[in-house]
Parts: sequence; C-alpha cells; structure tokens
Amino acid sequence: MRFDPLHQNPEYTFAQKLTHVPWGLVLVVCGLAAIGCTMLYSAASGAWDPWAQDQAVRFGAGFLGLLAVALIDVRVWFRWAWVVYALAVGMLVATQVAGVMGQGAQRWIDLGVIQLQPSELMKVALVLALARYFHGLSDEEVGRPLRLIAPLVATAVPVGLVIQQPDLGTGLILLMLAGAVFFAAGVSLWMFGAVLGAGLAAIPIAWQFLHQYQKERVLTFLNPQNDPLGEGYHILQSKIALGAGGMFGKGFLEGTQSHLNFLPEKQTDFIFTMLAEEFGMVGGLALLGLYALVLVYGLAIAMRAHNHFGRLLALGLTANVFLYVFLNIAMVMGVIPVVGVPLPLISYGGTAMLAVLGTLGLVMSVHVHRDVRIPRRGLNDDA
Repeated sequence: MRFDPLHQNPEYTFAQKLTHVPWGLVLVVCGLAAIGCTMLYSAASGAWDPWAQDQAVRFGAGFLGLLAVALIDVRVWFRWAWVVYALAVGMLVATQVAGVMGQGAQRWIDLGVIQLQPSELMKVALVLALARYFHGLSDEEVGRPLRLIAPLVATAVPVGLVIQQPDLGTGLILLMLAGAVFFAAGVSLWMFGAVLGAGLAAIPIAWQFLHQYQKERVLTFLNPQNDPLGEGYHILQSKIALGAGGMFGKGFLEGTQSHLNFLPEKQTDFIFTMLAEEFGMVGGLALLGLYALVLVYGLAIAMRAHNHFGRLLALGLTANVFLYVFLNIAMVMGVIPVVGVPLPLISYGGTAMLAVLGTLGLVMSVHVHRDVRIPRRGLNDDA
C-alpha cells in the first residue's frame, strides 16, 4: 500500500484489493445463488430448463461484474454518481417511449440478449446520487429544509416515471430507499413525521388515481376470501403451501402445491413459498439466516467506512437488499398486498439479479476502499 502524498489517501495494488474483498460475504452470496438454482430446478420438476440453467449462467456473468464493481475505487463511483443517475433516468424515459409491454405494464427495454427493467437499476442509481449529494453537506446544512429540495426532486422524478409505467410497488420502494438515505444522512425526524402525515392525509385522494387492478390488490389483501378463484387465488394458494410444509417440509421435489401447478409464479415472486413447502419452517429460517448475514455484513461495512459517502452508500444499498427480502416474504405470507418484488438471488430473473449483484458489488467496494478519505466538499483533480 502507498499513500497519495497530497491527501494521505491509500492507493492499493490489485493484489491488495483482492485481499480486502470480504470473501465471507462472497461465500454467502454464492450460497444464496446455489439455493436459487436448486429451487428453480425443483420448480421445473427436476429439469435444468427452462429456468435453472439460465439462472446459473446469468449469475456467473453477474458475479464477474460484482467483483469488477468491488475492485473499482469508491472515489470513481463518487465522481460518476450523478452520471449513473442521469443514465438510469434516461432509460426510464426510453421505457415510457419505446418500452416493451408485459402483464399490462410498460416496464422493459428489449436489448435483444436481455429485456432490461430500468426501474430495478434505478434503485441503485438513486442511492448513489443521494449519497453523493448528502456527502457534500455539513450536519448543519442537512437540517435546513431548503437544502432538501434538490434530493427530493431527484427522488420525485424517477418515482413519477415508475408510477407511470404503472409500477406503484417499485415507486414506493424508491421512496423508502430515499427515506433510508435521508435518515442515515441525519435529516430531522420531524421532517419525516411531516411527510408521513401528508402522505396519510393524501390516501383518500390517491385512491381515486389508482388503476383498477391496484385497488383490487388492496381489497384482496384485506379479505382474500372475497374472490378465492380470482384476485385472492395467489395469496390463498401461497398460504396453503406455507402451511403444508410444516416444520421440516415434504422433501425436495415433493411439494404438491408447486408441482401440481396450484402455486402461481413459483419460479419468481412465490419461490419462497415453494422452498418452505419442500423444506419447511427450518428451511425458510435457514434462508432468512443467510439474508441476515448479508445485512449484518452491509451494516458492519458501513460503520467501518472512513468517508461519509461510503457510509451512506453502504447503508442505503443494504436497505435495498432488506426491502427486497422483507417485501417478498411479507407478500407471500399475506402481510402486505401482492407486489412484484423478487427474492434476491433466488427468484428467476435477469435485471433484478444484475441490480442485486451490482448492489452488493458497491457495498464491497466501500469495504475494499474503506480507508479512502473523500473531502466533504468533493474531490479535486489530484484526489
């Protein structure tokens, strides 16, 4: 290791960076991906096609990207944060103009090799941009309401574009991610209270602007028995599968709800239910334990970072992983209305996996470069 003589910043060699990679976290990530491929193999009734093989290939390519992101100096991400944000917003606009329709929504861009869902990438880009902005503010400036106008606008733009797709669930996730970064940056609790109060007061008005299927999801959540063969079918079958697994499950490839095709979307949104049916509560808790390790790693990395940007970035992205896990599992258990949130590294998908691996790669970059100092007013050309 050597130090920049002007700023006393450590400059690592490639070999030193490799030794600083949190390999324990890498091992947990690989374990989660292996479980995902195993469950997708089961979802296809013991076949690699059509899901498990594609998932393995995507993870392999994405894993190389994760390592590349982790080894890039965190100061590079600092410099390019707003550019990444602008590119993500541009992709959201392109989706509005020439996006691919699917399941009644226009959320994807067809790149030939993969259909990209920009709203997933926007989650990472928004955290990057907000961490970059709040890094440049003093504690006193964070407490000034006028200083919050810029980050609020930066949040409102992608949220508005995503809701227009329509994708209310992802729009709300973007709001929650922004809230996590605002909180970590030290924004006063009374401001959160004011926003929350305004949001609750606006619910009756917002209800009038919801699409019919969104209203039906909320009503089904409140009473799924009203339409057991229609809107309530997904959540009722999910609960049946969860209960059927018992303590230790029915065994690998033995889940009746999934293999007899009673369980919908078993390879994507409801894959946790299939796992719980085959491996029981013990299997479900083991999976949650692995996710808990990822979150602990993320929080520990944030606390050890010696620059404010890294702390905010790691905390915001750890919150992103938490929201993926919490919302998916709460959905399949009937705790919240059904939303299209995949289970990270387990559910079948392309863009979501890339977004999650990018998220974890950035968290690892914060750890690898944890001793880097970034002036609160930004980097000059010599930094």
